[in-house]
Amino acid sequence: MDSVQRGNFKQAKSLLSDDFQFSGSVPEPIDGEAWLGMNETLKAACPDLDYHFHMEGADGDVVTIGTQLKGAQTRELNLTNMNMGMIPATNKSFSNPHEQGTVTVKGNKVVSWEVERTEGGDLKRILDQIGVKLPTA
Repeated sequence: MDSVQRGNFKQAKSLLSDDFQFSGSVPEPIDGEAWLGMNETLKAACPDLDYHFHMEGADGDVVTIGTQLKGAQTRELNLTNMNMGMIPATNKSFSNPHEQGTVTVKGNKVVSWEVERTEGGDLKRILDQIGVKLPTA
């Protein structure tokens, strides 16, 4: 997480296993490339992005973690992958609720990150707080 917060995505990628999976706060589990891309997009739009990441305990290869995503969208947000185009800087802040999760590490690589679903702990909450509405179906 330190590498992601600093924007060093090359370093972050080197710490993920080839079969890394992120799940919980996304509709379907995603792989490492998608997870890094999502974080890179957020970091580009929100240079002060802070995950407030902390370890709460460990049991073998499984680490219990807590996070709370906060930041301000001071640059363009690229939502072209959601067919929403480029969102101009809103200069609005957001703060998602504290989330719990587990990270599994094997052989010095992160193989999974599972976030417990938390009401309002997703991209929709961030977009709501910065004034961006999701398209209706």
